[in-house]
Amino acid sequence: MKKRSFRWGPPTSECMEQSNKIILFQDRKIRRIWLEDDWHFSVIDIVGILTDSTNPRDYWYKMKIRVKAEDGFEPSTVCRQFKMEAPDGKQRKTDCANTEGILRIIQSIPSPKAEPFKRWLAKVGYERVGEKVTTEISEQEKPDTFTDNKKVAKRGGAVAGNARKDTEKELGRSIVSEENYLSDQLPNNRQNKLSNK
Repeated sequence: MKKRSFRWGPPTSECMEQSNKIILFQDRKIRRIWLEDDWHFSVIDIVGILTDSTNPRDYWYKMKIRVKAEDGFEPSTVCRQFKMEAPDGKQRKTDCANTEGILRIIQSIPSPKAEPFKRWLAKVGYERVGEKVTTEISEQEKPDTFTDNKKVAKRGGAVAGNARKDTEKELGRSIVSEENYLSDQLPNNRQNKLSNK
């Protein structure tokens, strides 16, 4: 029987294409795209979540004018436009920003949801650190068996875990909460263990 080698660990560009579409924050959808080793999130989706506006596109337009007049900062400078699927199913250009840009934009939105959103965004960020490190280790060591790939993935996950712990130590609080914890992505037995704590 011929031995098969497996590629386990970091997402490939083909795999990333599949995950580009949607991520959830408190059951609300946020469109995103992976580009140049970074996630770029739809600003309109985030504005809609933080403001509960019925027209987040209009809110974002007026906010850009207000922030430029008050602070001299032009929020569009931290954005790039990418085609994303709109609610009508068509591909439309959408303002997007990476994590750093989103954090700058959030500063200009008065919302009680801003703090939980920042914690959630930090969690998404440290997961990205793990993916990036796992990719780099994998490219260096070129593991060719499932066991070797699993070891690489664990090492990358450990780096991400340490990044989360360091962030929590710096902030003096947990960045994982009930608002940003993605329990629907865990196997049922793990969900049950966590809910019993």
